[in-house]
Amino acid sequence: MTFTIITVTFNSIKTIERTLDSILNQSFLNFEYIVVDGNSNDGTVEVLEAYEKQFKEKSISYSWISENDNGIYDAWNKGLHLAKGDWISFLGSDDYYLRDALSIYKTLLNENGNDYDWIYSNVLFVENINKKRLLDSTWTWDKFRRNTSITPAHVGSFHKKSFFKKYGIYDESYKIAGDYEILLRPKNKLKTLKSNETTAVMSGGGVSNSMIKEVFKETFRAKNKTGGVNLATCYYDYYFSIIKLRIKGLLKN
Repeated sequence: MTFTIITVTFNSIKTIERTLDSILNQSFLNFEYIVVDGNSNDGTVEVLEAYEKQFKEKSISYSWISENDNGIYDAWNKGLHLAKGDWISFLGSDDYYLRDALSIYKTLLNENGNDYDWIYSNVLFVENINKKRLLDSTWTWDKFRRNTSITPAHVGSFHKKSFFKKYGIYDESYKIAGDYEILLRPKNKLKTLKSNETTAVMSGGGVSNSMIKEVFKETFRAKNKTGGVNLATCYYDYYFSIIKLRIKGLLKN
């Protein structure tokens, strides 16, 4: 059993070292790490190059490329074409793994078998030093296909490599919700397995009103086009979510 972790970077100098260190410090080391950089000009590339020695010293397969891309899903697809592991994950350049993340997934698969498309865990979401919450939802088809946000978080999950061979790579017409759309493709046939452990920390610097609405619009499209949810239900979910956020004061007009 081997793992591939893919990180996409673009001008990530402020956070990338924390991400790289979390990969280097894993207690389970049978994995490869791929970084797809979008032609950064802030020193990120120099950091990626400087870390080559540390990965080599730990005998961890590490590679990176730096070139222009057409968004995160184009970059993820580039990483997929390079990936050799049996299980593939996408870790953001401002997110990081806890030390035993890969050990937890290894144990999960050893205890439950390998016949799954997607495995996932809890993720700690940190918006700022005073605002943290645990993302611990359990995937079910009926709940997932009605989502307007993108949960569970992709940073706390691995896709089986054969999943992409069967269902295809990411749809690059999406800018935010491509990781949601791809998991809708198998519909209720998606085989999932959850660990109740927390494996990753996901950072958030606050989401703008326009970004929230864009997420809702893209999940609307994915639910209708890929998930087969009828338009009336999609509209209901869309406006219900907007009203709920406005009541909570999390979304302004």
